[in-house]
Amino acid sequence: MRHRLKDVAERAGVSVKTVSNVVNGYVHVRPDTRARVEEAIAALNYRPNLSARNLRKGRTGVIALAVPELDIPYFAELARHVVNAAAELGWTVLIDQTGGGREQERVVASGITDHLIDGLIFSPLALTADDLANLDGTPMVLLGERVDPGPADHVVIDNVAAAREITDHLVGLGRRRIAAIGSQRTPEGASARLRLTGYAAALEAAGLGYDEALIAPAPAWHRADGAAAMRHLLTSRVRPDAVFCFNDTLALGALRALHEAGLRVPDDVAVAGFDDIEDGRFSVPTLTTIAPDKEQIARLAVELLANRLDGDPSAPARELSAPYRLTPRESTHPR
Repeated sequence: MRHRLKDVAERAGVSVKTVSNVVNGYVHVRPDTRARVEEAIAALNYRPNLSARNLRKGRTGVIALAVPELDIPYFAELARHVVNAAAELGWTVLIDQTGGGREQERVVASGITDHLIDGLIFSPLALTADDLANLDGTPMVLLGERVDPGPADHVVIDNVAAAREITDHLVGLGRRRIAAIGSQRTPEGASARLRLTGYAAALEAAGLGYDEALIAPAPAWHRADGAAAMRHLLTSRVRPDAVFCFNDTLALGALRALHEAGLRVPDDVAVAGFDDIEDGRFSVPTLTTIAPDKEQIARLAVELLANRLDGDPSAPARELSAPYRLTPRESTHPR
């Protein structure tokens, strides 16, 4: 049997309004009264009717998370953290995959379906600031680097600094022919350009030349692309003694190609990735990587969205930066 607000009020000996005040966190309730109500709630195992509450607020209690590809482990892991953070607010999360295409991203940014969601957490690849400026309605928090600050609240990590730090790590191990896998020249490759910038800055600071022969593009950041890029590097005029892959799935593909070529990691070639996906903690060897704080990224995004829903929708957009850390493992350090 599901108990109602009225049942709690009767057990606690207070009005229904007082129970509602306690449930909704109003501070102007006497401590002894609040204690009686909370005791009644626990005894009856009362659960608020979130659907009714959301209807009174003109909301659905549903938000959306839109990412380019769910089979990229980083996005799958991020989605789990968003769902957990949203659940603390009583929200349900719809998850959508855009494929990184501009038209699908515009559909998602428009609110998916009228009145279906209260807000959107969105990691776009092709959308532009102009696309967002022409939209009206759905509160939104952006992830990633595709759109410059301004159109919506934004959560980022410092890709340039992170890429420079992991390249510095390889330099510090005595590696001098450090390749990069994952460059992209398309408009969708914002993260790739930032990570290439950090990589190049680290080489310059170390007095190492930037050599195009050591830059391997990847049209997508999948394992197969990483393997193909690594095979290409092994046949180039400058064989690398280390490689920085712009995400961990590229690095896993590179590890496979090196194994097939009979090369040892890290003895012959050190390998580093980016994202700290779970697969990298179980690969052989385990994968050195940059670990963005995915839980904090998700929590900041949900908090920004909640503030936008409960506060001034016309307030200036905010940009928050989440931390990251360098995580050295066996792929750059022998056991």
